[in-house]
Amino acid sequence: MKIATWNVNSLRARADRVEAWLEANDPDVLAIQETKCKDENFPWELFERLGYEVAHFGFSQWNGVALASRVGLEDVERTFAGQPAFGKGGVDPVQEARAIGATCNGVRVWSLYVPNGRGLQDEHMPYKLEWLDVLRQDAAGWLQADPEAQFALVGDWNIAPKDEDVWDVQYFLDNELTHISAPERAAFQAFLDEGLVDPMRERHPGPGVYTYWDYKALRFPKKEGMRIDFQLLSPALAARVTDANVDRDERRGKGASDHAPVVVELA
Repeated sequence: MKIATWNVNSLRARADRVEAWLEANDPDVLAIQETKCKDENFPWELFERLGYEVAHFGFSQWNGVALASRVGLEDVERTFAGQPAFGKGGVDPVQEARAIGATCNGVRVWSLYVPNGRGLQDEHMPYKLEWLDVLRQDAAGWLQADPEAQFALVGDWNIAPKDEDVWDVQYFLDNELTHISAPERAAFQAFLDEGLVDPMRERHPGPGVYTYWDYKALRFPKKEGMRIDFQLLSPALAARVTDANVDRDERRGKGASDHAPVVVELA
């Protein structure tokens, strides 16, 4: 079984690339982030003609998450239990389209678009940290209820957990940027402390294994990237992993997303 996750940065703008990638790589499940579309203009037929069932959660030109599966798509949930809402500057909080889960061939897969944080002092940062903590509590509960539970929390985490996960950590520190702050990294580490496993880290340790390259300043050709897209697996599911990779080539060429797919293969 092959599970992939990919922040496509507008599904309709990159429909041709997504279709070509699915045909070439043949994943059983694709978790998608930043679809940037509503259900009514989601390209359902793209997935259906390739043999995928698909579930989508989106109601504006921002955010949006989806799951496409050819091995079953059962018990779809839009948002996880207790998922925080957000309202900036006193505006009534709304539930953003940032999480969708479904069971695919016995594996509970969650496609996640973790809030960005926007700035170290921005209102979005405590929202981001609360969002992650509630999700962590849910995951801990799933493992407590069933230590053999098979689930995957996959997507764009908007955190670079280690210094080696950015091309120049000093640049981030000097400019007081998000993604590497101590609270963000602690929030990510808390999932590992609960027992979740990052199979990419195990198979590709060290610097330079990036999943995101900003469009600005020619970051991709300069190899100035970040590792912010992850698949965190429950221990029982991680025991089935046979391979894990980033498809860096998909970041090349005209019309590419600024993220690359992260792919995990299971026995």
